[in-house]
Amino acid sequence: MITLSRGMVLAAGLGTRMRPLTDTTPKPLLTLRGRSLLDHALDRLAEAGVGEAVVNAHHLAPQIVAACADRRAPRCTVLVEDTLLETGGGLRNALPHLGDTPFAVVNGDAYWLDGPTPALRRLAAAFDPETMDSLLLLVRSALVEGDVGLGDFLLDPLGRVRRPKEREIAPYTYTGVQIMHPRLLDGTRPGRFGLMGPWLRAIEAGRLYGLVHDGAWFHLSRPEDLPRSERMLDSGLVKMF
Repeated sequence: MITLSRGMVLAAGLGTRMRPLTDTTPKPLLTLRGRSLLDHALDRLAEAGVGEAVVNAHHLAPQIVAACADRRAPRCTVLVEDTLLETGGGLRNALPHLGDTPFAVVNGDAYWLDGPTPALRRLAAAFDPETMDSLLLLVRSALVEGDVGLGDFLLDPLGRVRRPKEREIAPYTYTGVQIMHPRLLDGTRPGRFGLMGPWLRAIEAGRLYGLVHDGAWFHLSRPEDLPRSERMLDSGLVKMF
């Protein structure tokens, strides 16, 4: 178990699948339930005890900067990327602000409803710094409203993650929420790279784990996903995982 004090929201992506909405608005600033996805993510971090958050920005970055300017909980540092660094590069660039202990990472478009215990608190309670480099929050692919392809990961009986083999269906999809130790990025170089490389190295070392979400999660990829999610939330017909 760990105590979360720092976190990062990944908000620099181009949001190409959300066009034309993202032609003028960064995807994390699109709204659901009357608040931006970014505010929802930061609210979750604050509820989990995170006092300091880093938010990266690239596409329409001034809007992200303005949206974070008045946040008090958590206090936000915005890192504007002149060149898009992707998920891994963005996290590596933020490490000087995140310290040397495990921290939360939330995608800027992640939206979920908690189960009996808030998901970030469940992750923090399950995270073992001695054996884990990252702990991913996963959902059952078959229950997701929306196209998640063949899924992302499989789990062994101990909760260790592996990637599917060719044409293998993976029962779990990554939610865009994790707790990671900075050492996950050991050996990486500054610049643009995704997280899959570090994750694969952690899988080989038996240090990438998954926790299955016990609440609801919303797949927000295309413009039609937003009104569909609003209707589900308004009706109360939400699948709890």
